[in-house]
Amino acid sequence: MSSTQERELVRRAKAGDHDAFAEIVNGHQQAVFNVAYRLLGNVADAEDAAQEAFIRAYQFLGTFDLERPIAPWLKRIAANVCLNRLEGQRAFSVLDDELAPLPDPNAGPEALSVARHRDERIRFELSRLPPRYRAVIELRHFQDLSYEEIASELKRPLSDIKSDLFRARKLLAEQLKDLK
Repeated sequence: MSSTQERELVRRAKAGDHDAFAEIVNGHQQAVFNVAYRLLGNVADAEDAAQEAFIRAYQFLGTFDLERPIAPWLKRIAANVCLNRLEGQRAFSVLDDELAPLPDPNAGPEALSVARHRDERIRFELSRLPPRYRAVIELRHFQDLSYEEIASELKRPLSDIKSDLFRARKLLAEQLKDLK
């Protein structure tokens, strides 16, 4: 969908067109779910968080700037919903196999097995990070936000964001050193 078409859908949704908002949801539900899944590590919780994110997006659609793309806004809402859910708790669940990336079909069986094991291990170690570290990894590496945008989104000082990202990467490197 082009940015012009998307902008028109948002304009219509802001005017109360429920079908237009349904199209926005349909076009972005997988991306919003993926954000929630990476942060929560559980399909059922991610589905609930994604649904809550779209409810919040609908409630605050009137504040959305039509000159900006809607995808990053929706993903940030999803990340905030997840961070609110994670606050005060630590999730240790292993990510489900159903969302593992598809292996290279041209690779041999051994290479596929090694790649799958590596990906599962990385996901597992990401899911074990404290929520604040998982959040900065998600926002920086999966949503491509700048450090300043992450600080603004999480309402934390820039120095804390840089420190948390450094520590998260260091923890992951330590946990994954046997994969090299």
